[in-house]
Amino acid sequence: MNVLIVGSGGREHAIATCVAKSEKVDKIYCAPGNAGIAEIAECVDIKVMEFDRIVKFAKNHDIDLTIVGPDDPLVGGLVDALEEAGLRAFGPRKNAAIIEGSKAFSKDLMKKYNIPTASYEVFTDAAKALEYLDTAKMPIVLKADGLALGKGVLICNTLEEARNGVKEIMLDKKFGTAGNTMVIEEFMTGREVSVLTFCDGKTVKVMSSAQDHKRAGDGDTGLNTGGMGTFSPSPFYTKKIEEYCKKNIFQPTVDAMAAEGREFKGVIFFGLMLTEDGPKVLEYNARFGDPEAQVVLVRMKNDIIDVMEACIDGKLGKIKLEFEDNAAVCVVLASEGYPLQYTKGHVINGLERFEHEDGYYCFHAGTRKSSKGIVTNGGRVLGVTAVGPDLRQARANAYEAASWIDFENKYCRKDIGKAIDEA
Repeated sequence: MNVLIVGSGGREHAIATCVAKSEKVDKIYCAPGNAGIAEIAECVDIKVMEFDRIVKFAKNHDIDLTIVGPDDPLVGGLVDALEEAGLRAFGPRKNAAIIEGSKAFSKDLMKKYNIPTASYEVFTDAAKALEYLDTAKMPIVLKADGLALGKGVLICNTLEEARNGVKEIMLDKKFGTAGNTMVIEEFMTGREVSVLTFCDGKTVKVMSSAQDHKRAGDGDTGLNTGGMGTFSPSPFYTKKIEEYCKKNIFQPTVDAMAAEGREFKGVIFFGLMLTEDGPKVLEYNARFGDPEAQVVLVRMKNDIIDVMEACIDGKLGKIKLEFEDNAAVCVVLASEGYPLQYTKGHVINGLERFEHEDGYYCFHAGTRKSSKGIVTNGGRVLGVTAVGPDLRQARANAYEAASWIDFENKYCRKDIGKAIDEA
């Protein structure tokens, strides 16, 4: 079969690597892809929001399955456009992807169906939001309602910070129209855990857990980023916690979406906080996380095409998801200055080492081919991922592999996975 993957990041490279293992797949295309994906797929110069061009390409190239990676095209309705053209696509339709596209929608959904989450209020008027803050308990969390590249969340420790945050989001439009509506919610404390799940509209199957590191600097300092690294599984996500989440969070969410006439087929990413009062939902994503996909998919035993087709056909209940009894750690190599200002176009050395090392992966995020070779082309450049028999060994392997790569202004956190020492 012919498969088209939509996207250009580390997540899509991890998906492509998984798809390439399937005996069912003859040819992989990626739109637009990157320099790493180009090693295993034919990259085509079509942007993720060019729906008409994607549909036309899929028709002209006999694409049997299109896998939509990023949030923007999912929330924008790419799956709907493909299905309307009679094509098969993996990912939620527009009316289901709203679970990520609107923080206010997802919070209201959880409230209506008694799914554990932080208490909150929704505002469309900055003056009313500021008035509410005068009586609110600090610290507090401000969230732009719409998509903001994983950066639209501000944790404010003081009233002054919170007031400035409202100004940034709602008045200065730091995150564009995503900030027209804003959610203010209580600050929760505890361990964060990410859980990826496959869904077919009624059945939910849980993948392995992971934990992301969002802040730019060591010790979880600095600005929020798209993710500086991750590890899987989380030692804090126990069997007991998983059983609670299946009963009170995962299945109720899929059932709630179905009850609302928004059948969810694809991947729901549950961002959880393990509080003293039990697990609560921090956020939903309507797709594989990035870089969570990098550490989860390298551990999956199943043929990913079998699983995705079962999701589309409503037959996920017949699939037994299986993962290796090991661990994986991903260290993101970024451009110094990310997520603010940074330079691009620097030659990347050391990539060839990964071709000869089993259990080591280098997922490209912001790269492109040039006359000089493969060069940096983004803030997050590479996701260096390694597996090991346990988390400590996987972490050691990932940092060893990160040292194989060199480019001007290379930066990475030195403490990815350090939390495992506290488990």
